Amino acid sequence: MFPILPANSVTATSGNQEGIFGFGYYGANLSMTNLVSNAGVVSSDVTGVGTGGEGRGATEYGGDKGIFGYGTGGSMSYTNLVSNTGVVSSDVTGVGTGRYYVSACGYGEDKGIFGFGSGYTSVTNLVSNTGVVSSDVAGVATSKYNLAACEYGGDKGIFGYGKSTGTLHSITNLVSNTGVMASNTTGVGSARDALAACGYGEDKGIFGYGATATRVSMTNLVSNTGVVSSDVAGVGTARNSVAACEYDGDKGIFGFGTDNTPVKVSITNLVSNTGVVATDQAATTGQIRYALAACSFN
Repeated sequence: MFPILPANSVTATSGNQEGIFGFGYYGANLSMTNLVSNAGVVSSDVTGVGTGGEGRGATEYGGDKGIFGYGTGGSMSYTNLVSNTGVVSSDVTGVGTGRYYVSACGYGEDKGIFGFGSGYTSVTNLVSNTGVVSSDVAGVATSKYNLAACEYGGDKGIFGYGKSTGTLHSITNLVSNTGVMASNTTGVGSARDALAACGYGEDKGIFGYGATATRVSMTNLVSNTGVVSSDVAGVGTARNSVAACEYDGDKGIFGFGTDNTPVKVSITNLVSNTGVVATDQAATTGQIRYALAACSFN
């Protein structure tokens, strides 16, 4: 017999419950990670596994796992899988063009996609629901690097902003629920690079922080149909080379980076399930660093 639930009961949210920040640079290429609890609390450093690197991408896959891929260290193409308990695997032989300052996001509810990167490329690499990375898919968008990406609409993705030779961009590229990337969508908001993005509210996204002529803290919300909003006044320390991921199923977190001093930081900013960014949360744990990556798991 099925249990009878009270009319006002709410079932638990599944997926994207926890997050992980990983890799980056501070005096050397780093491989340590920091877990994010379902309350948005960042853990102390976890000893790194795999080759350290900056400019990596990261995305969830398989509904409850994650993957870090590409990055520096000779323009890496290998990956490191993240289990549904947040354990990072050793290096997995790379597939596709080695590059750094890539971005990545989920699509199709249980798959992922890496895209763009150094050398001003627009190639993409799909990630199956078992964490297998495909060979290069020819790009259809403006070649750029140092951009950001996140999910929206529950099963689709969006890449946005970034830089190509001498030019900062605000253009975006939508990713269908089958992993097909669309051509350029006219940009909205301030052109910039070295920003981050994550999902929130279960079906929406947010781009935040980055650098124009100076480091900024502005954000741009992404609707559940992939429409990007104009600039929202920034909250928290202006900085670039940050990372972001979801947690608690419907919230997000931005973390780390370099401020205008310039000083490397480990502060974080939580994002509510309505897309409101909180003031700085001073990090008491976590190696200060920049050009890291983050994704959700569990």
